[in-house]
Amino acid sequence: MTDEEYMREALVQARLAATCDEVPVGAIVVCDGEIVGRGFNQPIGRHDPTAHAEVMALRDAAARLGNYRLPGCELFVTLEPCAMCSGAIMHARIGRVVFGARDPKTGVAGSVIDLYAEGRLNHHARIEGGVLAEECGGLLSGFFAARRGRTSVA
Repeated sequence: MTDEEYMREALVQARLAATCDEVPVGAIVVCDGEIVGRGFNQPIGRHDPTAHAEVMALRDAAARLGNYRLPGCELFVTLEPCAMCSGAIMHARIGRVVFGARDPKTGVAGSVIDLYAEGRLNHHARIEGGVLAEECGGLLSGFFAARRGRTSVA
């Protein structure tokens, strides 16, 4: 599969988040061409601030593969990872991260800072951004526009 095809699988997960009224971010973990982990944002429903899409996908992959380390695996996520998720990605030893839309408020793969370029850290994943960025960003924009429409006072 291509990066775009994997990102479409991450978008399926993001849409699942939206159906749960969670911020629509989705992620998958791929190992040797096979999807071994899936996750979507669930911090509200799980009452868990760590239940971001990336963390959920990493947990799923680690359980399936029987190892908390995921060397050689790739993570595809619809939104640029935050600092918490990037830390988990680094601890899992993910080899490559591919994201869709940039996050100018909390993204740490170049938008706010670039943790992946920090030479003092002991693990560095390759980063590629912008895969299906318009579709990924549009899903988020639509979600927040709808939310503002529900909460506005007429």
